[in-house]
Amino acid sequence: MGRILFKDVEVIATFDQTGRELKKAWLLVEGNRIAALGEGEPPQGKFDEVILGRDRVMIPGMINTHHHLYQTLFRAVPGAQDKKLFDWLVFLYERWRGIDEEAVYVSTIVGCLELLLSGCTTTTDHLYLFPRGKRNLIDVQIEAAKEVGIRFHPTRGSMSLSRKEGGLPPEDVVQTEEEILEDSERLILRYHDKSFGAMLRIALAPCSPFSVTPTLMKETAKLARSYGVLLHTHLAETLDEEEYCLEKFGKRPVEYLEELDWLGPDVWIAHAVHLNSADIEKLAKAGVGVAHCPTSNMLLGSGIAPVPEMLKAGMKVGLAVDGSASNDSSNMIREARQAMLLARVKYGAEAMPARTALKLATTGGAKVMGWEKEIGSLEVGKCADLVLFDISKLEFAGAADPVAALLHCAAQYADLVMVNGKILVRNGELVNPSLYRYIPRQREIASRLVGGR
Repeated sequence: MGRILFKDVEVIATFDQTGRELKKAWLLVEGNRIAALGEGEPPQGKFDEVILGRDRVMIPGMINTHHHLYQTLFRAVPGAQDKKLFDWLVFLYERWRGIDEEAVYVSTIVGCLELLLSGCTTTTDHLYLFPRGKRNLIDVQIEAAKEVGIRFHPTRGSMSLSRKEGGLPPEDVVQTEEEILEDSERLILRYHDKSFGAMLRIALAPCSPFSVTPTLMKETAKLARSYGVLLHTHLAETLDEEEYCLEKFGKRPVEYLEELDWLGPDVWIAHAVHLNSADIEKLAKAGVGVAHCPTSNMLLGSGIAPVPEMLKAGMKVGLAVDGSASNDSSNMIREARQAMLLARVKYGAEAMPARTALKLATTGGAKVMGWEKEIGSLEVGKCADLVLFDISKLEFAGAADPVAALLHCAAQYADLVMVNGKILVRNGELVNPSLYRYIPRQREIASRLVGGR
């Protein structure tokens, strides 16, 4: 890393607080930080590299706020493709229980590569399934993310209620509360980096309030807050969940979360599809963030999250691809387009402009995951996480608004991706071509786990 100058960029969409968009612009990276940016003539001096940005749109690196990377091994599985959530889970748990360290390592790399090539520079992951004897799978993920070079914020997921205790998963993929809390603390102490621009942070994430005991939910929150790390879980994804919660606890999901002391600015929830106005008001007041997963919600028929209403209430909302087994893709720029389109189906064309959807994918995600001072916008002093899209391609021919065209004209992959000042994608290809070797290995592992392919 040194001094890298991007010049003659068609548009730099900063997504800063004023929404500045710089035309025929330049941006200077020094080390791993943005040093300066502006319009017109760039600064003079010695640079390690000068990159021409003609016919390119630059945006901040996108931030994926919810994923299950191991599920990249289970795309388009026969028997799961047309099921709703609970039936889908029961069916796939029988396949997921076979994952091991290599499966987690390879699937993490494959999922991160797909994210990276689509313009995502930071991702979380929610690994909550630990087959018996496979305790250190988060460590495996961390090593895989390091090999890719993506900024990583994994969550230590958990399940403690098997079918025997009234849950959905088989007994050999859940853990005791003692195991979960002990390993959660170990991971925080070993890996969580509070420093500015860290490449690795840890959060704690019971799978859902219904896959662990109320005690574990409360103890996880206490542990996380004692170390200042974030909390994450699934919530309000389906009507089945709402009915289950009312029947078992006499409360709707958000009310139950409040009872567990899980409403606060250090919490973000995945999905939040089935919320009423009181739920939204309560979540907004508490500062809870949401990971919006439009493709997953459509594929599983879960519903349409009330994102325009959340934004109007002042909620923090980010964007997420969710697990590949409920999306079959880990492409962030496509996900932003899906967010734009899905909101319009329910709320009208004016409800989700392209720039609002892109904001969810950048600054929105940064706020949800506590990174807003470091990433999510292109500003002096922030980390050099940025993406260039080539708008000279066929799909953009004739587009009058280059920024909106990224979604309206269905961009697929980024031309250049920089993470923490290091270029990882150039001309739409990985700078490290050896990473492509994991694709055939992924196919072999997936075939073994799914069977019959």
